[in-house]
Amino acid sequence: MKEKQMFTVIFGRPGCPYCVRAKELAEKLSNERDDFNYRYIDIHAEGITKADLEKTVGKPVETVPQIFVDQQHIGGYTDFEAWAKENLNLFA
Repeated sequence: MKEKQMFTVIFGRPGCPYCVRAKELAEKLSNERDDFNYRYIDIHAEGITKADLEKTVGKPVETVPQIFVDQQHIGGYTDFEAWAKENLNLFA
């Protein structure tokens, strides 16, 4: 039986150090695991506004990255790192 694929979406922007760290963590997980995949979305390049992001998240958004795993909002980078440690046995 094939394991369920986890799909992560990271909404970020250029020049954001936490966005870079989130992308690096997602890349590491993607390389180490067969059941993890991700997509990074540059909100500036895609023309996504703060209001668009808030609609997607369902609450006010002050910072990026905003990260979703399987369409469930996880939060920012530190939330994503904590989620990975708890759910994927990540000890980075």
